[in-house]
Amino acid sequence: MAKSKPVSESLTTMTEMIFPNDTNTLGNLMGGNLMRMMDVVGAICAQKHSNRIVVTASVDNVSFKESIPLGSVVTLQAKVTRAFSSSMEVVIDVWAENIPAKERVSTNKAFFTFVAVDQSGRPIDVPQAVPETEDEIALYEGALRRRQLRLVLAGRMKAQDAVELKSIFE
Repeated sequence: MAKSKPVSESLTTMTEMIFPNDTNTLGNLMGGNLMRMMDVVGAICAQKHSNRIVVTASVDNVSFKESIPLGSVVTLQAKVTRAFSSSMEVVIDVWAENIPAKERVSTNKAFFTFVAVDQSGRPIDVPQAVPETEDEIALYEGALRRRQLRLVLAGRMKAQDAVELKSIFE
């Protein structure tokens, strides 16, 4: 397996149209349906990076900034921000577009964590992610702090051991 891969190789874009069965009684995309789409595009992205089966390990805060009305075209874009031993952080950006009105709005952004597993379901090493742009470098540099925060909140790391996370408060 390659020891590293450029972030650009994991870039995954998915586009869907919102139909009546996707919406709530107000005619907007149901949050759970959006999260399902985000999980799918994120998993495909992580598989492209790792060339392995992946499972969702965590989902960071998902805020619903804008509603997505019936008939909108939703575009989800995912890319690996950083890879650790077997896990990968993936950033997912979501836009809704009203094509006839020529309106496009950013509706969501979230970080998902996926773990690559072997055929028995055990974690397996993944290539390191190599950022290539300034935005990718910024996401890469912040990924360790976000990871430590996730681990502290999950009770898998003691707060005093989260050195990178503590450094932003000093």
